[in-house]
Amino acid sequence: MTSKIPTTVITGFLGAGKTTLVRHLLAHAKGKRIALIINEFGDIGVDKDVLAGCGDETCREEDMIELANGCICCTVADDFIPTMKQLLARPDRPDHIVIETSGLALPQPLIRAFNWPEIKAEVTIDGVVTVADAAALAEGRFASNEEAVDAQRRLDEMLDHETPLGELFEDQMVAADMIVLNKTDLVDPAALDAVEAELKKHMRKGTQIVRAANGHVDTMALLGLGMSTEDNLEGRESHHELEHDGEGHEHDDFDSFSITLPSGPGRDQLLAAITDTIATHDVLRLKGFAAIPGARARLAIQAVGPRVNAYFDRDWAEGEDKVTRLVVIGESPLAREAIEASLQKIAEAAA
Repeated sequence: MTSKIPTTVITGFLGAGKTTLVRHLLAHAKGKRIALIINEFGDIGVDKDVLAGCGDETCREEDMIELANGCICCTVADDFIPTMKQLLARPDRPDHIVIETSGLALPQPLIRAFNWPEIKAEVTIDGVVTVADAAALAEGRFASNEEAVDAQRRLDEMLDHETPLGELFEDQMVAADMIVLNKTDLVDPAALDAVEAELKKHMRKGTQIVRAANGHVDTMALLGLGMSTEDNLEGRESHHELEHDGEGHEHDDFDSFSITLPSGPGRDQLLAAITDTIATHDVLRLKGFAAIPGARARLAIQAVGPRVNAYFDRDWAEGEDKVTRLVVIGESPLAREAIEASLQKIAEAAA
């Protein structure tokens, strides 16, 4: 039996130093081939420079995957799970997976996603690492630029939680197996001790604090924690879960499902059918990608209530299935069969 691939989840506010930590980690992989799933927006930037310092087969461009459709904790089902399944389907599977979350992410929904049967059988969470900004905390702030965090919140149209920064910070702390207290070189020893004392009020018992400057943490300390975090959820509950008897912010009174359609309808036909389906069946959100006959690019679709936006985002990759995949979200119970029939009808009519 193939052993499970260990995965490290790295979380923390924008500007805390997550990407710098990831750069250092990749540059000192010591022969371990790491796949990187990155969900941050507006930070240092996700490009080939992230892989600088690797320069060999242990750190390749195709092993870097960007999730840019919104905060990962709000798009677990429609973005993260399919991405993980594609990664696991590769013949040359990675030795370790690193996930850098958006600074707005609640770690708890992502941790729970590792208990999905198709993921749990092949992957385990080696550890959740939360990066905290020592300099900001010493000055009584959660992030070096809280305005930038709020701007990030406004730019993410798919964000479906409005957690106050203080509560979000505490949620990221309590979910951690290790806290990397970064930028310690900018804080005097007495203030640093005070910051650590405050952090310990929000940590679970047994959580480690590692001090760092410029995101430099030994790879041996970060990888190989062996925590199997998905099996140890007790004590990691978010504020929302505690207030709603364990329910996550993806509430039980909402439902979602995905549908795959063959290429067929033209752009206007498809969008008209989506608009009509949303109005008829009270769909709250719909998103996905569509294959339009004669178009070399895929059509990205985002709908919130009656507003439907669509644009061609990129060319279809060679060998990529040119089909339409949509995720439908609404109040439970959704009239799934009727919604599927409504969308299938326009596809069949165009065939």
